[in-house]
Amino acid sequence: EVDDSLRSADPATKPAARDPRGSAQGAGRVGNLGLVARAALASAAPPSRARIAQRTELTRSTVSRLVDDLVAAGFLQEGVPSEPTRSGRPGTPLVAGTAIAALGLQVNVAGLAARVVDLSGQVVAERLVAQSLVDSDPAEVLAQLRGLALACLAEVPASLGIVGARLALPGVVSVPDGVLLVAPNLGWREVRPADHLGSGIFDGMPLRLGNEADLAARTIADMAPGRPGPLRDFVYVSGEIGIGGAVVLDGEVLTGNHGWAGEIGHVCVDPNGPRCRCGSTGCLERYVGRDAIAAAAGCDPLAVVDLVRAGDERALASTRAAARALGIALAGVVNLLDIPAIVLGGYLGQIGGVLIAGLEEHLAARVLSSGWVTPTVTVATERPAAGATGAAFAELNAVLSDPAPWVDGHGRGFSARN
Repeated sequence: EVDDSLRSADPATKPAARDPRGSAQGAGRVGNLGLVARAALASAAPPSRARIAQRTELTRSTVSRLVDDLVAAGFLQEGVPSEPTRSGRPGTPLVAGTAIAALGLQVNVAGLAARVVDLSGQVVAERLVAQSLVDSDPAEVLAQLRGLALACLAEVPASLGIVGARLALPGVVSVPDGVLLVAPNLGWREVRPADHLGSGIFDGMPLRLGNEADLAARTIADMAPGRPGPLRDFVYVSGEIGIGGAVVLDGEVLTGNHGWAGEIGHVCVDPNGPRCRCGSTGCLERYVGRDAIAAAAGCDPLAVVDLVRAGDERALASTRAAARALGIALAGVVNLLDIPAIVLGGYLGQIGGVLIAGLEEHLAARVLSSGWVTPTVTVATERPAAGATGAAFAELNAVLSDPAPWVDGHGRGFSARN
C-alpha cells in the first residue's frame, strides 16, 4: 500500500468517527462523501482507496464510487502509484484537489488582507496592506478591503470553485448575526461588514465572520484544510497592538456560550495598571501589545529583538515586563484548563526568541502542576495575516463536512466572480 508509513500516533490512523446521522454504512451517500473526503485528507501520507475503506469501514466498491465522485468534483486528485512493496497491484495515492478554494479576509489594527487558499492549503492569490487602522472608519476600511478581495478574485482561474468567504476581525463577534459587536482598538462598534462587502463580490455566497485569533489558531490546529497538525490542545496568543487568544481542545477552538471565549488580551494582570481602551485597567495587552513593548523599550517595534540581544537595558526591562504579564495571564489559563502547550503568534511570535525564557520561568513558578508537567512554549511559523488563512481553512473545512452539494453541482454558483 502507498501509505504504510502512517504512524500510530497520527490522528488520521484512528478509526474514522461515525457520521452523526448514523453508522458509516448506514449514513447514506451524502454522509459518506464527507466521511471519505475527511479520511483521505487527514492521512499523514496519501492513502489509497483500500486504506480509506479500512479506516471508514465502508466497502471498497462504495469507497471507489465515492472517491471517483470526489475526484471529478475537484476535492481529491490521484497521484502516481508507488512501486509495490509486495505482490499485487499498487494502490493509487489520493491527495487534496486543487479545484476547490475559499476566500479569507482579515481586518486588524495593523492592516488588511485578502487571500484565496485552495484545498491543499496553497495560496492562490493574496493582497496585503500594512497600515494603522486605530480609530478608523469602518465604511472606508471595508471599502478598501472590498477592493483587495476583488483584486484577488480577478486572479483566480475560472476552473477554480470558490466555496466560501469568511472575514477575521479583532474583537467580539456575533457570528450568527454577522455583526462585529466591538473592536476597541479599531474603535468599531456594532458593524455589519456584509453591508459594505457583500454586494457584487460573492454572487449570492454569504460572508461569514469570525474572531481573528480563533481563525489564526486554525492554522496551527490544521496543517491544511482537513489535515490535523501536530498540536491538538494548546493556547494560541497573537499579538499586534492588541492581544488575541484562542483555546484549542482536540483540534477545535473553544468558543464559549456566545462564541466570545479567548479574549485573553483583556484579562487583568494588575488592577492598578494603566487604563485600557476597553474601559478596564491593567489588561494584558497594555503590557504585551506591540506598541506597549516598543514604547517601554524606547524603540521601533522591529528593533526590540536586536536591542535585547545587544544588552540594551530599556529593551530588556520591556521584554521582562511583557514575559511577566504573559506568565500571569497564561498560568491562570493553564491552571484552569490543563492545557499542555502555548503558541505565540503575530508580533509575539516575531519576538518570541527573547520572550520564551522569561515566560517559561513565570509559568514554572505559577502553574500548580509544573513540578510534573510544564507547558511547552513555541512560536508559530505563520505567514502574515494568519487570520485570513484560517478563515479560508474554516470555510473549506465546512465544505469537507458536507461536500455533496458541490459534488452534485449545486454549489457551483458561488464560483462566479463579478
